[in-house]
Amino acid sequence: MALLEKAPAKINLSLDVLGKRNDGYHNVEMIMTTIDLADRIELTPLEQDKIIISLESRYVPNDERNLAYKAADIFKKKYGITMGVHIKIEKNIPVSAGLGGGSTDAAAVLRGMNRLWNLNIPLAELAELGATIGSDISFCVYGNTAIARGYGEKIEKLAPPPPCWVVLAKPDIGVSTRTIFARVKVEELYHPHTNNILDALIEKDFSKLCTNIGNSLEQITQQLHPEVRHIKEAMRSNGAQGVLMSGSGPTVYGLVEHENKAKRIYNGMRGFCEEVYLVRLIG
Repeated sequence: MALLEKAPAKINLSLDVLGKRNDGYHNVEMIMTTIDLADRIELTPLEQDKIIISLESRYVPNDERNLAYKAADIFKKKYGITMGVHIKIEKNIPVSAGLGGGSTDAAAVLRGMNRLWNLNIPLAELAELGATIGSDISFCVYGNTAIARGYGEKIEKLAPPPPCWVVLAKPDIGVSTRTIFARVKVEELYHPHTNNILDALIEKDFSKLCTNIGNSLEQITQQLHPEVRHIKEAMRSNGAQGVLMSGSGPTVYGLVEHENKAKRIYNGMRGFCEEVYLVRLIG
């Protein structure tokens, strides 16, 4: 019997890099929330002890380099599962986009395999397991809205943002998180006002949220890829209230309170770049 699991994308309402750790990672503080753009994961148990990944994307590997494969592998080893699994991934989230596509697929595999074999493992344990293979996986296991600390593995749930529309625009480039972090000089970074964002979430204050969203990595990505800056400017001039790059980029999002305005911005941005999406916040 095949089992389906939804894997929603995330956007960063904030991303602050606090310093380099001894293990080579960076300490971060990130507020993330899930959006209504999702990959679809189908899991089918196999008698034979192997992991098969099927997907139609020339940008995503279907072997042990895939985070979903790594998640299945680590899950099987940890819980002594000797059966195999066939993982079919329907990609809707753009790749290397700053939207957590690979991480959310891995998280969905962990949740799905937990259901597949009725193991009733708590989400906290799955999040801890996920953190060993990727820093955004812990957040993606839970979804909704949360602040992530450490290198991304320490998760604290937050109040959801005020309901609004999100216009996403991704230029025709992929950005490697590793490449961006390699250029980080913490003392030169902009640091977002995380506490103001937390207040805006509690108060359900849309304009306060839009004023305070921020991303430490934005400047670095914009230097390497000026098109990110151009998209931000276009999104603003089209009338989006809160505009920010998500993750290490290159996707830029605009928060918009009203549907009609969101549709106008979406149409305006479609003339500007190819991959544009209009979605709701679900976090």
